[in-house]
Amino acid sequence: MTARIEGEFDTIVVGAGTAGCIVANRLSADPSRKVLLLEAGGRDNWIWFHIPVGYLFAIGNPRSDWMFKTEPEPGLNGRSLAYPRGKVIGGSSAINAMISMRGQAADYDHWRQLGLTGWGWDDVRKVFRRLEDHFLGDSEHHGAGGGWRIEAARLSWPILDAVANAACEMGIPRSADFNTGDNEGVGYFHVNQKRGRRWSSARGFLKPALHRSNLRLETNVVVDRVLVENGRAVGVRFLQNGVPIEARARREVVLCAGAIGSIQVLHRSGIGPAEWLKPLGIEPVLDRPGVGRNLQDHLQQRAIYKVSGGRTLNEIYHSLPRRAWMGLDYALRRRGPLTMAPSQLGIFTRSDSHQERANIQFHVQPLSLDKFGDPLHRFPAITVSACNLRPTSRGEIKLKSTALDAAPSIAPHYLSTADDCRVAADAIRVTRRLMKQHALATYHPEEYLPGPSVGDDDASLAKAAGDIGTTIFHPVGTAKMGRADDPLAVVDERLRFHGLEALRVVDASIMPTITSGNTNTPTAMIAEKGATMILEDGK
Repeated sequence: MTARIEGEFDTIVVGAGTAGCIVANRLSADPSRKVLLLEAGGRDNWIWFHIPVGYLFAIGNPRSDWMFKTEPEPGLNGRSLAYPRGKVIGGSSAINAMISMRGQAADYDHWRQLGLTGWGWDDVRKVFRRLEDHFLGDSEHHGAGGGWRIEAARLSWPILDAVANAACEMGIPRSADFNTGDNEGVGYFHVNQKRGRRWSSARGFLKPALHRSNLRLETNVVVDRVLVENGRAVGVRFLQNGVPIEARARREVVLCAGAIGSIQVLHRSGIGPAEWLKPLGIEPVLDRPGVGRNLQDHLQQRAIYKVSGGRTLNEIYHSLPRRAWMGLDYALRRRGPLTMAPSQLGIFTRSDSHQERANIQFHVQPLSLDKFGDPLHRFPAITVSACNLRPTSRGEIKLKSTALDAAPSIAPHYLSTADDCRVAADAIRVTRRLMKQHALATYHPEEYLPGPSVGDDDASLAKAAGDIGTTIFHPVGTAKMGRADDPLAVVDERLRFHGLEALRVVDASIMPTITSGNTNTPTAMIAEKGATMILEDGK
């Protein structure tokens, strides 16, 4: 028997992640609008959600991570990758790398050129500024006083400074700010932290709004489906503590469950490609072929170099006294390695001279390990990972089963195009050239991965990219925004669902093409812009 939640709501928001927290905050600011926010995870009442280095314990932990895996990937020589997604209020912003990165102006101008009015760089820059509380203060590029706190990293490493100098020797300019529209350059990342603590979307937007009587948050809820009547979304059905419950929405249902979660809900609702749904016994409500297709992600080639004559986190990790000092430094000053984002130094450059703009991004770390979740190596080393910012490979996400606890099929199809294979090979070449610069000579870098036995020809490097390539957790695009004449478009430029009334998708899944950098801050922008559209259209 299905229960009915008390009262009716104007808007139901599915997912209290990066996007959902912002949407719920903005909509509930109107006291006449009653908002229900549903989150599959729980509260962020665990210390490792707040200490920056806590991502080491949160990722791969079922308390905080959906624990997804990709299908075996032909482009990765048959390997399957862990695919972390946040399962807690704040979503992936509670467990991610904390790197605040907008991408490039040309990314958004491309969206505008696709016919998506209001999504060009000049349009979205205003939204980014409105969101921010930036340590650089109010300026042409940044805002102050918003809920999205951004600060400079609280420590630097001499060996990372040397890598930055090596990049400059290659002709890459210094950059004090990657978020002005052109991120080509080398510098330390800006991070979503406040005084050495992680700053998630829940902390910045949800918690300040929870006192509002017109906002109701329900946690540990798994949304089964959107309820559709006569071509209109009228509510949702969800499971909480084993009890099926329905809630009704007078105005709209807004999906903010991300590039994976929103697709799962839509497919269980009978909304998506009919040829995928019917074999699972799901009667199609709306045959929309783009729902679950167009998956894009950033694949990095994780190169590791042994070094000597300089300090890395590897030595600190294996020294009990140093680890004790590290904890004390954080407790007393909120400084030191416990404030570290997973990557500190960024380099944006071109894989070859024919590129019109920066097309690869380096994440440089003063540490190394075999794979995420393993202990750090016992030898001093750094990781120099290069990713293709604008991959042409396209994947898909679809249900394997209608069971609510069944993980979906995630197939990114990494390195499935000749262009992506070429950029991956060139990125390894750029990495090798970087590590041979004079600025790094005193550290005697020695290639550990992919290894000196890997040749410099295209075939060898493409295979090596498949061997060492791994995701940096940026899935987007599975409910792409597009014009009505685009057969794969799922939502329009106001994020309204094509073919259904009163349903919107407001999260990373709506990106038609991936942004040139980390995707969390663009997702926050999408949420801010989407919430504004919902309020405007509701007048």
